[in-house]
Amino acid sequence: MPSETPDAAKPSTVQPAPAQPTFALTKDVQDNIVVTRHTLTVGNQTLHYTATAGTMVLREEALKDGVSQGHQARARVFFVAYALDSDAPAERPLTFSFNGGPGSSSVWLHLGLLGPRRVVMGDAGALTGPPWGLTDNDFTLLVQSDLVFIDPVSTGYSRAEEGQKPGDFHGFGPDLDTVAEFIRLWTTRANRWLSPKFLIGESYGTTRAAALSSLLAQKHGLFLNGVMLVSSILDFATVDFTPGHDLAYALHLPSYAAVAWYHGRLKGDRPLKDVLVEAEQFADGEYSRALHLGTRLPEQGRRAVAETFSHLCGLSADFILSCDLRVPLWRFCRELLAGEGRVVGRLDGRFTAPVRVGDSADAPEYDPSMSAIQGPYTAAVNHLLHAELNFSSDLPYEVLTSRVWPWSYKEFENAYVRVSDSLRLAMHQNPHLKVYLASGYYDFATPYHAARHTFDHLGLAPELRGNIHESFYEAGHMMYVHLPSLEAQHADLKNFLEWATGKEV
Repeated sequence: MPSETPDAAKPSTVQPAPAQPTFALTKDVQDNIVVTRHTLTVGNQTLHYTATAGTMVLREEALKDGVSQGHQARARVFFVAYALDSDAPAERPLTFSFNGGPGSSSVWLHLGLLGPRRVVMGDAGALTGPPWGLTDNDFTLLVQSDLVFIDPVSTGYSRAEEGQKPGDFHGFGPDLDTVAEFIRLWTTRANRWLSPKFLIGESYGTTRAAALSSLLAQKHGLFLNGVMLVSSILDFATVDFTPGHDLAYALHLPSYAAVAWYHGRLKGDRPLKDVLVEAEQFADGEYSRALHLGTRLPEQGRRAVAETFSHLCGLSADFILSCDLRVPLWRFCRELLAGEGRVVGRLDGRFTAPVRVGDSADAPEYDPSMSAIQGPYTAAVNHLLHAELNFSSDLPYEVLTSRVWPWSYKEFENAYVRVSDSLRLAMHQNPHLKVYLASGYYDFATPYHAARHTFDHLGLAPELRGNIHESFYEAGHMMYVHLPSLEAQHADLKNFLEWATGKEV
């Protein structure tokens, strides 16, 4: 297991930048890019790598009344890239990474799972408290792939250019176009068109990644070797609790069972896997049928369904009946440990927090799992960028911002957001494309059974179903904050890259 001792105070590993950085810069004075060199010890191996951090200006060819207005700057996109020093860099895999929100920077995958440095914060039930710290990541994917972390416009240090409207970038379509253009431009400047290329996204970042898998190919001719989806949400109908729409209730139930098992709310001494199998069968069968029947279900049948729900999920049958068999997520989070005066987290149901004395509201006041991670990651990324990567800015680094709202989904007017068809199209057009799907059992934001449901309805050609690899972890949305899951996920990602490239990495 990796060390949990922070080493942010140790002497800096930053070395003078090479005279000729491998990343080709433009002469535009608005680009603000810093290159540093570092070392990292993984096992018995000492690795030398180059970090490139900064903002890169994205431009568009503007026309007015059919007349060219030149190549006009639209946005400055912040990124951090890591490249292992190599005699043949073009042969190494290249992975572009981003998180979701919308409104999230790339900090979570950067400092939790993939990058050469990771956050020290403890885990559920054993959080360390401020000021937290950083340590070398024994499980960095940099050993297997060069990495580029992208902050969409208005997140991190990315901003709309002067004279441009930030709101023009805050939507499904504009976001895709901006990130796709960044990937095209970065790949060109770094001379990496002949490298194996991957995307990895988390949460809404999986929505972005699935859509990009098709857009990059169609718009830029950039075909991918693989797409890695961490805590996937490709069909928003699977998580919508709108009255009259019952799908989300059934797809959340196995995650309810997992969290109830974790907190010891179930009778007996059953292994988690046995509980999940039973919960999945109930959710897909008897429970879904009961929701479909509605008032046609006899009272005796309603009571029987509520009793089974109670047996699997730790809530009283009477409470379940009072919810008409439909327990919304926020009510589950509030009710499960109500007798102890605590609520459970949405992003990760392992985390809990006390309820305000006398508070009888149905919904929790806040998400304890979000509160647990926001401080450590914010402190870590600000330290890393300024003290270790030598990037300077007086702007606030927007870790998770509301500045992007309202977020436009005009492409899906009067319909649920659904990008699974884009992923299917990309896989049909490029049958070599492989997909890694990672889910945490204790994640309520993107429940594992909902992700599985989406892929069971992908419409994929039978001969390509083997191109999808699923991995499940006993953790939540950011499964890598759980160190055993971090170790397991690194092994799964390494194996996935080797599978998708056809060679050892």
